[in-house]
Amino acid sequence: MQRVCFQLQVRPDRLEEYKRRHAAVWPDMVQALHETGWHNYSLFLRPDGLLIGYLETPSLDRARAGMAARDVNERWQAEMAGFFEDLGAAAPDEGFLELEEIFHLEDQLEALNNTEAK
Repeated sequence: MQRVCFQLQVRPDRLEEYKRRHAAVWPDMVQALHETGWHNYSLFLRPDGLLIGYLETPSLDRARAGMAARDVNERWQAEMAGFFEDLGAAAPDEGFLELEEIFHLEDQLEALNNTEAK
């Protein structure tokens, strides 16, 4: 399972509306995310608008492609695009900055246990 962490910047003047929109995401959008492999998906928002997202998926490329094929995603991305800074022409789900994972406790524990077992 691929773990993905990403960041975006929400416009400071749109923070409250952004939070309201995510308190009631469209049911068909929620279902589409689930069906296309966006698991354990969370968004975290700092008061200055820094948005951090996290998800687990068998393949980010397949999860993105699956959502790109859904009409609901096209509508959602169009509505959300105005909330973000520095996207250029990209949709939010394509324009985020993916962060490099440098530590995962379970991976470290597994490596340690494998070393000890030898």
